[in-house]
Amino acid sequence: MGTDGGARRKETAAREEGDQGQEEPRRHRQQQRHRRRRESKTRTVRSNLLPPPGGGEPDVATKGAPHRWWWSQGGSQYLADNRLKTTKYTVLSFLPKNLFEQFHRLANVYFVLIALFNFVPVLNAFQPELALAPVLFILAVTAIKDLWEDYSRHRSDHEINHLDCLVYCRDEKKFVNRYWKEVRVGDFVQLRCNEIIPADILLLSSSDPDGLCHIETANLDGETNLKQRQVVREFLELDAEFNPLKFTSIIECEKPNNDLSRFRGNIIHENGKKAALYKENLLLRGCTIRNTEEVTGIVIYAGHETKALLNNSGPRYKRSKLERQMNMDVLWCVLILIVMCLFSAVGHGLWVRQYGERKKPLFDVPQSDGSDLSPVLAAVYLFLTMIIVLQVLIPISLYVSIEIVKICQVFFIHQDKELYDEETDSKLQCRALNITEDLGQIQYIFSDKTGTLTENKMIFRRCTVSGIEYSHDANARRIAMYQEADSEEDEAAPKGGTLSQRGSIGSHQSVKVVHRTQSTKSHRRTGSRAEAKRASILSKHTAFSSPMEKDITPDPKLFEKVNECARCLEIMRNQEKSLSHLTPELADIFDFFIALTICNTVVVTAPNQPRHKVRVRFELKSPVKTIEDFIRRFTPSRLTSGSNSGSSSSLSTSKSTHKTGSSFLSTLSTESTLLKLEAGLTRSSPKMNTNGYGVQPGGGWATENGLKEGELRYEAESPDEAALVYAARAYNCSLVGRLPDQVSVELPYLGRLTFELLHTLGFDSIRKRMSVVIRHPLTDEINVYTKGADSVMMDLLLPCSSDDSRGKHQKKIQSKTQNYLNFYAADGLRTLCIAKKVLSKEEYACWLQSHLEAESSLENRDELLFQSAIRLETNLHLLGATGIEDRLQDGVPETIANLRQAGLQIWVLTGDKQETAVNIAYACKLLDHDEEIITLNAESQETCAALLEQCLYYVESKFSDSEVKKSLGKVNVGVASLHPPSPSAATCPNLGLVIDGKTLAYALDKTLEDKFLSLARRCRSVLCCRSTPLQKSMVVKLVRNKLKAMTLAIGDGANDVSMIQVADVGVGISGQEGMQAVMASDFAVPRFRQLEKLLLVHGHWCYSRLANMVLYFFYKNAMFVALLFWYQFYCGFSASSMIDQWFLIFFNLLFSSLPQLITGVLDKDVPAEILVTVPQLYKSGQNTEESMGPVAKVFVF
Repeated sequence: MGTDGGARRKETAAREEGDQGQEEPRRHRQQQRHRRRRESKTRTVRSNLLPPPGGGEPDVATKGAPHRWWWSQGGSQYLADNRLKTTKYTVLSFLPKNLFEQFHRLANVYFVLIALFNFVPVLNAFQPELALAPVLFILAVTAIKDLWEDYSRHRSDHEINHLDCLVYCRDEKKFVNRYWKEVRVGDFVQLRCNEIIPADILLLSSSDPDGLCHIETANLDGETNLKQRQVVREFLELDAEFNPLKFTSIIECEKPNNDLSRFRGNIIHENGKKAALYKENLLLRGCTIRNTEEVTGIVIYAGHETKALLNNSGPRYKRSKLERQMNMDVLWCVLILIVMCLFSAVGHGLWVRQYGERKKPLFDVPQSDGSDLSPVLAAVYLFLTMIIVLQVLIPISLYVSIEIVKICQVFFIHQDKELYDEETDSKLQCRALNITEDLGQIQYIFSDKTGTLTENKMIFRRCTVSGIEYSHDANARRIAMYQEADSEEDEAAPKGGTLSQRGSIGSHQSVKVVHRTQSTKSHRRTGSRAEAKRASILSKHTAFSSPMEKDITPDPKLFEKVNECARCLEIMRNQEKSLSHLTPELADIFDFFIALTICNTVVVTAPNQPRHKVRVRFELKSPVKTIEDFIRRFTPSRLTSGSNSGSSSSLSTSKSTHKTGSSFLSTLSTESTLLKLEAGLTRSSPKMNTNGYGVQPGGGWATENGLKEGELRYEAESPDEAALVYAARAYNCSLVGRLPDQVSVELPYLGRLTFELLHTLGFDSIRKRMSVVIRHPLTDEINVYTKGADSVMMDLLLPCSSDDSRGKHQKKIQSKTQNYLNFYAADGLRTLCIAKKVLSKEEYACWLQSHLEAESSLENRDELLFQSAIRLETNLHLLGATGIEDRLQDGVPETIANLRQAGLQIWVLTGDKQETAVNIAYACKLLDHDEEIITLNAESQETCAALLEQCLYYVESKFSDSEVKKSLGKVNVGVASLHPPSPSAATCPNLGLVIDGKTLAYALDKTLEDKFLSLARRCRSVLCCRSTPLQKSMVVKLVRNKLKAMTLAIGDGANDVSMIQVADVGVGISGQEGMQAVMASDFAVPRFRQLEKLLLVHGHWCYSRLANMVLYFFYKNAMFVALLFWYQFYCGFSASSMIDQWFLIFFNLLFSSLPQLITGVLDKDVPAEILVTVPQLYKSGQNTEESMGPVAKVFVF
């Protein structure tokens, strides 16, 4: 037994060893697979100045180029070429490749086969060489057009590829001039101010002492406001100048993609330390360096891997509805041709058979061997010959003619002066050349509100703080003065007049005139052309900065309370008391304006200097990035604040002495804070007190080189941010500087306070809010300031207890604020809630750990950061709310009224609050006061289903009499009927629908979408509020797919892109939110009002011209073929023709094509004035009255 037990133990041990031996390779294989999966999603970039890991020789990419070390992708380095190549052909590949592309058109293949049949002696009907002429002509014309387009692209590519930039050369140990096309991934590039970035570059060095770089992204998204980029954190603390030869770090980043708003990666240093990379560290190709003297970086993506080129998809190609219908007509023509040929073949066979063997006609020619063809074989040959003779039934030149006509139509549309906007100096753009006729068949219009129906010029109107409302009546009177001046200028200026013909209107410029025009006109009164030009350039490059938006008149009551708060803070400073001695109302007012000033991404610049340096720089400058850093930085200490020194450029140290019981920070110890005071300032350094206040002499404002505070420019990414910053400035709470790690604010009596910026949680369409985490310079507390939509913010507030007085007071404030929010929304104002949260060090440390893990993750980083923000933005303390006005664009109500008369149904899809959207809808005449409004607000899917059932029953019962019978005709009211004969056929008069975002999400469910659509299509107007970009696209797709209707979507921002791309026709407005919508659109217009002429006039003309041209093409060909076919009855169906072969071959190509081209380009069935005055004429295109079944019409005729 012992022996057996020992043997078993040995066997068990051997098996375990074997299992372990097998487990080790298995784990190794799993690690390898995991690593391969990870490498497939990421890219590794190393410096080209370093040798490969296994050694090697440098590779010279081009003659005279700097030496670069190259190794295969197996060694992990792949040198992508920065050469731009948008051409399709080379000298050798042009002919075969172009022919291959042209033969993708079945019509071309068809005509080539017909021409080849002519080379068969027994089948030929015409001279073989002559039969090839038409198809060769068509192929040649198309090839010449493609060659010219490709040559134009080649010239553009050559110009871009031969731009100069500075690339570091290992041999010369300096930056040398190289062409853009010679730049590769891993190269170090140096850029100067106003230079265009040649590739996607990771920013490693900047001449800015704080590691900042300002860029202008107008070439990418059309936004002229500056954006900040910052040096990778670890390279901010370099003592010496950045040396590319010493760069040994490895960069791991995501594969090339077209997402301009995201960049994820890590940089791994030699010591193994890893740091996260963000979009703020990446300079994108096509952007321009501004306000920064010099920057250096390493190329991450080059050439066609850059985000700019991945987003450049070129012109949009769509198939129009008329073209799809025409293709079906061509197939019907082919079917008719086959029937005619079969009929002729049978007839010829019977005709040959009737003669028999002994009665051969004299004209019947026997074969070469003397025998005769059998009737069956003769019929087969005749069938193929008749296809050659009757080939004219298929219009060979139709496709080419349509392309020529559409190009000419687009040219004439571009020449329309009424589609040019003088204010923005922009005109209509046609980005899709082949759907012009679709503009004349639109049935549904889906429109955004903000920036599309409105100006997107956000003007601060009123606010509520701590439950008290401030109406800002004086500011309302100021805005009214602008509006009166606007209308006076419209009356004084003749229509289509030039700027020089428009007189000045005093100190208040018309808001209809673009910013540069305002500045120019004010200078023209002084007669200084040079100053006028300079002012025009400066205001052109500053978004959201018209006088109406900037010059806000403060409310006297609130202004007095702000001053009272400042006086109280000054007294506390002198008596060294803490902020807790402030009354709750004054504390809320102080935090409210601090939040307005710093809770944003606004960049501060000076209009007349290359760089703006109104700021304080701390030694502890980079944001928190590790737990150890958090412990080091948040040990008991405090930050001091101050303003810039007037003359000193050296480093000076300011020490604070801790006084127990008398300091704001009674529990915190003292720590020296190093202040770097920048040169060039005119004022002396302020006196620093132990309580953290910085005092300006006399309580005045900080200046730089004599610059007044009012001369600072705010570069905002959205008009809402700019409006709030200008509003805070009106109360002497001014944003004067922004760095990656700090924000400087100027306050009355207190001078400059510098808040250490720890984190910025940006706005997104799901959270609908943004937050900043800062360290307060007065209390040393970690504060979170949040602003966002009231629909989400009110749910994030700290629950109030009814047991204590403070809880009751907060509950009362929240109730009052909600009432004011409803009032603002009813008045048509955009609302935002402002809130605050104080974090303990323990809470912040706990949140920071998970946040840093999310930041360093390459996979699902966006989702992890989103969840991190959700965890932080809870239990907020409500400070107040703001109401911002967004004025309607000129002509919007009249445009909507005319489009409705034209039979178009207009749906507005907006992200605004329901009350605000409804008010704007009434103002723009989308909703009428005599309409009955159906409002759908549901908290669950079951409630939404019940509401839809109830509303459908109500519509059936109320509108089932004469009105609906007249409008519905034979269309059933049930859910199954989803195909009305026209867009307005099933529309009930005086009925509108309003639905909020939550209910819309339920209604778009598969089980409820038919009911929702059945109800919505019966309403004269539909307004979807609080809708997300995804919901917008889903609504458009639902109508397009279910109703088979022609849809048009129009918007101006990035949140409208998905809706624009889903619609049959997408229209972008080149507004103040950049060019994302324009780049995704088929057509772009400067203003919404120009949509009226684009559709009612040009849309009608384009559709009418093309429809009649196509109809006439089929008509003339059918008549010509009918003549040839009828002649066959008199010639024994022998495929003989009474017309000369030259005329037969060139009938379509030359003799009858020019009239259709002229008609398709220049015909105007109705004058433009009549089409605008009588919009009902547009309905002919909606009902396809001019193009429905052209073949059927021809043959019925």
